[in-house]
Amino acid sequence: MSDHKLTDWLPTTRKEAKLRGWDELDVVLFSGDAYVDHPSFGAAVIGRILEAEGLRVAIVPQPNWQDDLRDFKKMGRPRLFFGISAGCMDSMVNKYTAAKRFRSEDAYSPDGKHSMRPEYATSVYSNILKQLYPDSPVVIGGIEASMRRFTHYDYWQDKLKKSILIDSKADILVYGMGEQPIIAIAKALKEEIEKSGAEYITADRAHELTLDISQTGHLTKKEEITPSDNDHILFSHEECLNSKEKEAKNFLIIERESNKRHARRLIQQVDGKFTVINPPFAPMTTEQLDHSFDLPYTRLPHPKYNGKRIPAYDMIKFSVNIHRGCFGGCAFCTISAHQGKFIASRSEESIIREVEKIASMPDFKGYLSDLGGPSANMYRMGGNDQSRCEKCARSSCIQPNICPNLNIDHSPLLKLYKRVDTIRGIKKSFIGSGVRYDMLLHSTGDKQKDNNTAKYTEELIKNHVSGRLKVAPEHTDDKVLKLMRKPSFAHFRKFRDIFNRINREQKLNQQLIPYFISSHPGSTMESMATLAAETKELNFHLEQVQDFTPTPMTMATEMYYTGINPETGDKIFCARNMREKEEQRLFFFWYKKEEQSKIRALLKKMGRQDILKKLGL
Repeated sequence: MSDHKLTDWLPTTRKEAKLRGWDELDVVLFSGDAYVDHPSFGAAVIGRILEAEGLRVAIVPQPNWQDDLRDFKKMGRPRLFFGISAGCMDSMVNKYTAAKRFRSEDAYSPDGKHSMRPEYATSVYSNILKQLYPDSPVVIGGIEASMRRFTHYDYWQDKLKKSILIDSKADILVYGMGEQPIIAIAKALKEEIEKSGAEYITADRAHELTLDISQTGHLTKKEEITPSDNDHILFSHEECLNSKEKEAKNFLIIERESNKRHARRLIQQVDGKFTVINPPFAPMTTEQLDHSFDLPYTRLPHPKYNGKRIPAYDMIKFSVNIHRGCFGGCAFCTISAHQGKFIASRSEESIIREVEKIASMPDFKGYLSDLGGPSANMYRMGGNDQSRCEKCARSSCIQPNICPNLNIDHSPLLKLYKRVDTIRGIKKSFIGSGVRYDMLLHSTGDKQKDNNTAKYTEELIKNHVSGRLKVAPEHTDDKVLKLMRKPSFAHFRKFRDIFNRINREQKLNQQLIPYFISSHPGSTMESMATLAAETKELNFHLEQVQDFTPTPMTMATEMYYTGINPETGDKIFCARNMREKEEQRLFFFWYKKEEQSKIRALLKKMGRQDILKKLGL
């Protein structure tokens, strides 16, 4: 910290703004997370990207919403807009487990405190700002706004909720990764101020100026909508309340449009108004992504947190994100739904610059904790024939099978790993992100590419595992895995054999750590009992497990709420009450003596003496 001045961070107070010589601000950002000036923290990214546009930007991290609201007043009214994000996670997912109990800590708050952000933080912050500054534009973004932009199921209230634009009273919504839309919004409003000579932009004028900006949404009246052949009218919120089938059909349209290169504008009626969501920007180019990651981040928490631990920062402090997007399309995952399925990769040069910056940090010991992304091994991958991708609406490029047009050449990753490992100060670079082992097992028929994949697999296991390689089979039942959009468990068994062989050959003593989920739609007591038997046979004492948490606007959540598979219309069993969920979770822990009597009782009730015998119970 001693090498930095206070002005190396974006200002969080009036005093800090004055140290920069600023008497007024263009944009004030409010975040549910602590302010860590690092490219893995959304508020820092948006603040830095706007700063690079020549704007005066301040961040108010974790404002107090329960006192006299001084945190919301202290920076005054900005010339352009207020920006709001609940943080890197949906605030309800951040606070609560699948059992609706408080999480052990808030990873994005100093010392892990739970009291630093409200429930439904985006709407709470926005309503306060609209109360204090009714005529100032409010722009909401981040994963909470993104995944709640239409009618959506909320697990914590167990009901369908309206678009967050209704509850928040915000003027503009940004969805997905926000650099491109926020730059477009800022430019439009800045140009208006320069042209009109006005002191501030009003909310109404901001609404008018941003109606057609890609990857944004707004509320409007019917007569204000200019019809287009590129529109799709969804079932209204009220229709979805009365029909789970219509809610399921809506979701299928939303997901398919989110996965297109050329999407339609989506419109949904709610409370007599219309939520209008414009199509997304094209995926960021390498140059655009490099620009975002090359901004002058300190990579450190703001000095106000001196002496306090921010758990999420501890995890990513010495990690590097090499790409965005994920074409896995897992049914339960918000990452690909938020970032999109098309991969945007950084250049090697940008990645190397960041690694060198980490290597120069005074407390760095030589070990990169992660050189990865949403999925570790999708760097620089995409369609061989981009014209085919232009017409594609598949939610996943690798499920139920790997697209023959997908280039899964792992040679760019091999080259990157080797280059990173030659940097002075780097002793080891580990891959902490999840690896898609189904791609490592796939034969393309191209000998060179398949040879590169085999080399990558060996390089990964031999040189980039920190003792434990984490992978995510998620379940053992292929029917459940199909609903999850995950590969057959046979793939995991095959990868385990390869992992063990390479460990033997290299005389390594590494562990393969599988992740599993209970109570996912389609998962039954029978399938969980089978999971217990299969993991015992493989000699796994499971640690990395979780109960399925329905998060807004994922395929699995729609299945959970509607009891329907939106893609087929088939009915699906879902463990909905806490007793059912707890019983499914029990089967992860067949090896724990304190749980075995309960498991015995359940298996006897199910008439599964065969599994009792396999488990030795």
